[in-house]
Amino acid sequence: MNKRIIIALGGNALGDTLPEQMAAVKITSKAIADLVEEGHEVVISHGNGPQVGMIQQAMAELGRVDHRHPITPLSVCVAMSQAYIGYDLQNALREEFVDRGIEKAVSTVITQVRVDPEDKAFDNPSKPIGHFMTKEEALIAIAEGKEIREDSGRGYRRVVASPRPKEIIEIGTIKALLKEGQIVIAGGGGGIPVIRQGNHLKGVTAVIDKDFASSILAQQLDADYLIILTAVEKVAINYNKPNVTWLSHITVEEAKKYIAEGQFAPGSMLPKVEAAVEFASSGVGREALITLLEKAKDGIHGLTGTRITQ
Repeated sequence: MNKRIIIALGGNALGDTLPEQMAAVKITSKAIADLVEEGHEVVISHGNGPQVGMIQQAMAELGRVDHRHPITPLSVCVAMSQAYIGYDLQNALREEFVDRGIEKAVSTVITQVRVDPEDKAFDNPSKPIGHFMTKEEALIAIAEGKEIREDSGRGYRRVVASPRPKEIIEIGTIKALLKEGQIVIAGGGGGIPVIRQGNHLKGVTAVIDKDFASSILAQQLDADYLIILTAVEKVAINYNKPNVTWLSHITVEEAKKYIAEGQFAPGSMLPKVEAAVEFASSGVGREALITLLEKAKDGIHGLTGTRITQ
């Protein structure tokens, strides 16, 4: 039975630089095409950590050498990264489809995601973005009004808020494209974070976790599956310990118990499991899968990965 699947691509599916990205998306497109070839509806979301940091650094350098250019807001940099990644990914997918004789159009939707301006994350910026800085560079950034923190002895980095997503603004556009049989790339980098001010949508300085944004996207599209792709084939408890256990299938309640025990690393596996639990518990028959990119097809058939169900 064909499924509506939301795929959340991790950083390993995109690379860190432009040449790496162009090579990575060719491999990524083959795994996605395997699912499309089976008749599934597919919507793709992705991270943008290295890319948005690169864009922000480039725009900041431009502002320093040419003062006619004001500082580019982070929300605008996220929009740039969505288009830049979507451009490479949709072209790689089109090429893969042509090679397989699949007639499918691919579109990238520049996606805004509404957040709550009262979210407590704004009071405690914690998401590192961009390049490492020396102390001197950090002092300049602080003078520019940026929140800077020392990062584990490796240097200084800017940190921003990471509020929870509430609503996908362009959900109607995404639904219309799916109805026309297209493959859609949406919610890149967790989406462009915006808040409502009357009828106006105002971009804010924040980075939304792409896995939580993918969960909201999957819920609003009434998807059957949320596939969160990462660097391991399965989720584990007691990771890096002699009694490590790799999980093939867990219920929402079991996952919540493991979360409460601190089994999953914050900033790594924890948000993936939390996003998977959020989706799996949001409706009857909804299932989340966490696995490797190249194992996505096998995971859908129950052969590998970690499945999370009610």
